[in-house]
Amino acid sequence: MTAYLPEPGAPLKHFVSDAPFDPLSVEAMTADQARVYQASQLKLMWWKFKRHRLALWSAIFLAILYFTILICEFVAPYNLHTRNVEFIHTPPQRIHLFDEEKGFVGPFVYGRTMTLDMDTLKRVYTENRSDIQKLRFFCSGDAYRFWGAVPATFHFVCPAQGGQFFLLGTDRLGRDVLSRIIYGARISLTIGLLGVAFSFVLGIVIGGLAGYHGGTFDLVVQRIIEVLQSLPSIPLWMALAAIMPVTWSPILIYFGITLILGLLDWTGLARAVRSKLLSLREEDYVLAAQLMGAKSSRIIGRHLIPGFMSHLIATATIAIPGMILGETALSFLGLGLRPPITSWGILLTEARSVSVIAFYPWLLFPMIPVVLVILAFNFMGDGLRDAADPYR
Repeated sequence: MTAYLPEPGAPLKHFVSDAPFDPLSVEAMTADQARVYQASQLKLMWWKFKRHRLALWSAIFLAILYFTILICEFVAPYNLHTRNVEFIHTPPQRIHLFDEEKGFVGPFVYGRTMTLDMDTLKRVYTENRSDIQKLRFFCSGDAYRFWGAVPATFHFVCPAQGGQFFLLGTDRLGRDVLSRIIYGARISLTIGLLGVAFSFVLGIVIGGLAGYHGGTFDLVVQRIIEVLQSLPSIPLWMALAAIMPVTWSPILIYFGITLILGLLDWTGLARAVRSKLLSLREEDYVLAAQLMGAKSSRIIGRHLIPGFMSHLIATATIAIPGMILGETALSFLGLGLRPPITSWGILLTEARSVSVIAFYPWLLFPMIPVVLVILAFNFMGDGLRDAADPYR
């Protein structure tokens, strides 16, 4: 130990290099440090988001679902309006791979025969084990118009020639429930995105101006928000939806429902944006931007809004399932979208009667994608919020 002690009065020795040091040079960092330092903000968010496994799988599920709505005519086994009058209220069919003798056949379903129960007047379907109907893939089936414009007959899966394939059963008109759920996803999922986009524009613009400028404008906006939030949502939705004329086309009704959902959902976001901007507008970088002549729109959009982007992301992912539930509730009550437009809410109107649920419980299957989509959006929102928040 004494060998390392300096002589009294001698300068202390050190073991640090005297060469010039640049703390920002890649050579001065390890490989991992350089990789993190050189990464963009989006890449850092992506790395953090990937660690949230549940959020990642939810995002993949939603991406597949939204891709499916682009080609729902191809994915659905039947046309939206195809009626199978010989198979009304038929229960779901099971897909088999092996026949009765345990021999591999491939994906197939058994044919069915229908008899009428004279006591309950209920149709009873029995499987014919000798009638093996192999499913066809990438096949020609029901005719349709792709996005209502291009005529086509190509499907991902089709029943056997002269056979049936009702994976989730049929409704009171003999229409395939699975195909109608796939078609309904296009309306139910897009109405959430459009409604949230509209409400976000209103919430960020109105809330941002109220929080940044304050004064009389802020006072008026807060009173309007308080009035709107004091009204019960469902009766207000019903009242506004009932105003729409019966003569409107399905497209106008679709955009009308989207507008109603967006107009009534911006108040919470506007208050959140206002409260954030009230605290952030006193920061030094805001004053510097003002002294440099930046306009209010630039300060709000480029300097203040990105400061609480994690909150906006979480709000958006929570608001989308709320929009989907709103459309489902209005359509279920008969005040939302109307046939021939098909959505998950319209499909659930088939199951409003207790007797129908008792005899034909598969008509409740449209509720399953609603639940799955809402859970997926909530899980993905948690992951995006954690990834965008620098303090987590």
